Parts: sequence; C-alpha cells; structure tokens
Amino acid sequence: MSKLLNNKIALITGASRGIGRGIALAFAENGCNVAFTYRSSSEEAKELEKELTKLSVKSKSYKSDASSLIDSNKLIEDVVKDFESIDILVNNAGIAKDNLLMRMSEDDFDNVINTNLKSVFNMSSSVQRLFLKQRKGSIINIGSIVGLKGNPGQSNYAASKAGIIGMTKSLSIEYAKKNITLNCVSPGFIQSRMTDNIAESVKAALT
Repeated sequence: MSKLLNNKIALITGASRGIGRGIALAFAENGCNVAFTYRSSSEEAKELEKELTKLSVKSKSYKSDASSLIDSNKLIEDVVKDFESIDILVNNAGIAKDNLLMRMSEDDFDNVINTNLKSVFNMSSSVQRLFLKQRKGSIINIGSIVGLKGNPGQSNYAASKAGIIGMTKSLSIEYAKKNITLNCVSPGFIQSRMTDNIAESVKAALT
C-alpha cells in the first residue's frame, strides 16, 4: 500500500519525547524513514527507535546538540552517511525556562534562545549544502502561538519562537527559486513533559 512519504528521509531534532516524538511517529506511519536527535534522554531515544522500526521504516537516533553548529554539521554528515540523503528537516528542539523578566537570569535567557532559535540557524545552515546540491528539500520549523501573541513569564521563549517565525519567512524567500520549501507550524498549548512545569496561570493564557 502506497503511503504519502514512502522512502522519504526525515531528520527531526529533539524527538525522543513530547511533540518531536509525535512528529517522528506520524512520519513513520506515512512510510518515512526517520533519523532523530536527543541530547540526554538516551533510553527514551532507544525506545522510540524500536517503535519506529516496528512501523517498517529505517530509524536511527543520534546524540547531538542542535545549539552547537559543530554538532549540527557533524550530524548532517552522519545522517547522510547512514541514510544516503535527507529530504525533510524538522527543527523541533526546544526548551522553556519561564520566569518574569525581573527574576530571569541571563543564563536562562541565553539557553532558551540558543536551544530554540540558534538551533534553527545551525541546522538550516548545515543542511542547505545538501539541499542545494540535490536541488530539493523541505524545512519545517516548530514555532508557537506564544511567538505570535506573547505570554507573561515567557519573554525568552516568546522571543525565540517569534525569531523562528521571522527566520522561516526570510529563508522561504531566499530559497523560493531553489526548490527548497520552508514552513513554520505554531501550535497552541500541548501537554508534554516540557510543559509540566509551566505555571497554571501561563497554561490558562495559552488555552
């Protein structure tokens, strides 16, 4: 039976749990081979790898930090070596370090910007050579409704997601004639491990 993404190869960052895990499973259910990254949750990554393989697709997990350009460049090399190519990149890696600005540390601001926003630059920059060479490719960035409307206590997170939305718009224009598509999906509140520690007042503002 033919499936929508038969024999395509997707690379998804931060997919060992949460939204990324759901994305990986959805791709696999549609016949797509899946490479995905994790930063620390190795056991969950291995479990997901097994689940994806049961769906009759090729799958492999990679320990990699998308906030590092060096790691991103090496990741693309490793995935191409193992899968021969990449058709779709999903920039999903993200964290939240919520607090009011008066209580937010510089480290919490920088960590969120680097993990959520700089990672999109790193991964897109690293994969572009491959996409330009093969004259096709798709980049899907995971934004958030918070990047569109803001939310108290999430100025760092909102800034990172608004940056992703703006970067997607700009890069989509840059690559429009290169047969490389860029899209940004900005969901509302989704229950996941990352959102477990969000204050109830913040959750209420997002639902």
